[in-house]
Parts: sequence; structure tokens; C-alpha cells
Amino acid sequence: MPNTGTATPTDASTGPYVRPDVRAFLDFLAAVGGPTMAEAGKEGARAAYQQMRELGELPPRELAVIKDITCPGPAGEIPLRVYDARETREPGLAILFYHGGGFVIGDLETHHALCTEIAAELDLPVIAVDYRLAPEAPFPAAPDDCEAATRWVASNPEALGRTITGLIPMGDSAGGNLAIVVTQALAETPAAVPVVLQVPIYPLSDDKPDHPSFLDFADGFLLTAETMKWFDDAYQAVLGHKRAYPIYGNHAATPPTVLVTAGLDPIRDSGRVYGAELIKAGVETVFLEMKGTIHGFTQVRKAIPSAQTDLHAIFAAVRLLLERTR
Repeated sequence: MPNTGTATPTDASTGPYVRPDVRAFLDFLAAVGGPTMAEAGKEGARAAYQQMRELGELPPRELAVIKDITCPGPAGEIPLRVYDARETREPGLAILFYHGGGFVIGDLETHHALCTEIAAELDLPVIAVDYRLAPEAPFPAAPDDCEAATRWVASNPEALGRTITGLIPMGDSAGGNLAIVVTQALAETPAAVPVVLQVPIYPLSDDKPDHPSFLDFADGFLLTAETMKWFDDAYQAVLGHKRAYPIYGNHAATPPTVLVTAGLDPIRDSGRVYGAELIKAGVETVFLEMKGTIHGFTQVRKAIPSAQTDLHAIFAAVRLLLERTR
């Protein structure tokens, strides 16, 4: 099992609460060792991320539709993957999913099982976006691709075989950041159909370097300070820019939001401050902080069985807000 940074054994008698299955996973990583992502380099890190999915994630769900398509983007065709539990369906909502990985690693395969789970459980089509990665394509390539793909999905029912009436941007980690950025962009300049809900999962929202969680969980909890710096150096985001750090965007027009953080995550507090801004702006918000677990829990549901319960709590919150928007 690869490391995203350095893992150290955890002690139940000191420090923050760590769930037993999370502690077992972290102790396993500490025992296995291996190079960090920064030490492995981009190709090694990308391969390690795939390996983590293969070893730690549940198998994908069977669906009626799983197909790869493309859409035009600012630098060429953008690969997409369409998931649906139904072969055909009436006009309705669709989820746009943006994968995590620090804008440097991750693709359609790393999040394949997760996307099948989302499509099966929420009974909505899911369109996953394979945006360009840094360092080959640094900021703002990722948000540019994700926005272009989302606008295309809103306007091309023939290519999708589905008529989309509303959009739900959703993503984990870097993808959670991108979900917020896309939501803000479409609030500013609407697409062919509206964004009705957003679901950022453990997102980075700001560029504040001294959140307590950055210090408290800098090492030993899967995502580390070293790995985050490596991601940052590759992505080359512009400090204070709303398309990199959406805390600087306009929150007043934000649709209902399911916002998720992890209790043992170095970027936990970045999600918390974003949630506070939403509430100040009067946005209907369900805030879920998953106590005792780590960044990336949605992709290691076999290694951390409690993560499946967390994921289904997210789905329940999505259903709740969708019922309230009808």
C-alpha cells in the first residue's frame, strides 16, 4: 500500500479521537512504509494512487450505463465518463463529479468505484470529468476544464442520451475545490440549466497557511504537509484568486450545499471556514464533519469500513436538500 506522505503509528491514549478501523489502516501504512509521493515523483505518485484504489477500495457497483465520451475543452477534448443505474430516464438532474488528487494525481479510474456508488445510491446520472493535471497543465487548467465540461453537459442532451434539467457539482479534495469553483462560475454566468445543489467533500477553500488542522495533522494521517506542498508547487495556484481559492468568491448566490470535512484532515479547517461563509451568506447548508477519520476516506471503503457509512450519510443529506428544493 503506498503512502501519500509519512505514516506513523497512532496512540489511542493520546491525541485526537481516531476510529479503530482508521487506526488499523494508519498503522498498516506505517508498517509498510515506502516512498512519499514527493519522493516518488509524479509518475510514481500517480501509479501509487491507482494501487491504493485497487487495494483499499470496494469493488465498483454494476450499472446499466457506464460509457466513455468526450467534450470540447479549452485545450482539446476532455474525457468524460457517464454513469447511470438506468438505461433510459426522464429529464432530470445530473451530478458532475470532479476527482481529487491535489490537481496532480487521479483520473477516471481512481474514482470509478466511488462514482458507481454515487450513481447507484442517488439514482441520478453521474458524469465524471477527467480534467488536465499539473505540473503539465498548472492552474487554471483544472477549473477551466471542469467549467467547460459542466457547461457542455448542460447543453448537449443528444450526446448524453439524457435531458439534464439541473446540475449538482460534486467532488472530493481537489475535486471539492473544483465543485465550489464551478458552482461560483455558473452563478456568475449561468449555464443552460441551473446548479441546484453542490457537494464539496473535504475541499480546500482558502490559502491561509496556519489553520490549526494544518499543524495538528501535518503528519501521520495519510495526507501530509509534505504532500500538500508538493501538490501546491506543481499546481502553481495564484494566491487570493477565487478560481483557486473559492473563499474569495461571492457566496450570496450559492445554491443549497452539502459540505463534508474529515476530523483528522490537515485541510479540515479550510472546509470549516468555507462553511462559515456560506452560513453568514444565508445559504442552506448541511455541514457534516466525519469524526475520527482521515482525508480520502471515500476511496478506501474496504480498508476503512466505517467510510461506507460516512458516504451514505452524505447521500442522505443530498436527498434531504433535494427534497427541500422541489
